[in-house]
Amino acid sequence: MKKKAIILTGELAQDHEFIYPFYRLLEERIEVDVCTPSGEAVMGILGTRLPPNKTHEVKKISDISPDKYDLLVIPGGVKAMEKLRLEKEFIKFIKIFCEKNKLVACICSGIQMMISANVIQDRIVSGYYSLQIDIENAKAIYKDLEVVEDKNYITTAHYKDMGPWMAAVIKKLGNES
Repeated sequence: MKKKAIILTGELAQDHEFIYPFYRLLEERIEVDVCTPSGEAVMGILGTRLPPNKTHEVKKISDISPDKYDLLVIPGGVKAMEKLRLEKEFIKFIKIFCEKNKLVACICSGIQMMISANVIQDRIVSGYYSLQIDIENAKAIYKDLEVVEDKNYITTAHYKDMGPWMAAVIKKLGNES
């Protein structure tokens, strides 16, 4: 059965952290949906249109359900996360997705979304280095490794580790192309 992923993102997301997982999942023939607060493409912090494929549909949160996806990808971008974590429906989506024990791939400041959803307590995770205290205050264990796997969560701190991070995500997803 074909796997399906959702990428939650917003204006000023970290371009690399969106683009690499987006194309890596498409390369594996995984269906990828993109969701933004406006339901339209956004600009990354470095000026890239996200999603970069102009014909790729972008959905609103009201158009998606956790039940339809096998994987949730949360790219970072501290400016994007500052705004996106105020979107109550995005936080609710993440909380429900995690409660269903579905696979979550989170990078860098994307961990702020998981902190806001209150889903990292007693878990081992990574995130951008400056967020270590926030992660620990959320009652999680912080690890600065290229890939941190804890049950259904696969996290990393920085885009320099996207290769190993996405390799672990693809392996865990067990894609059957």
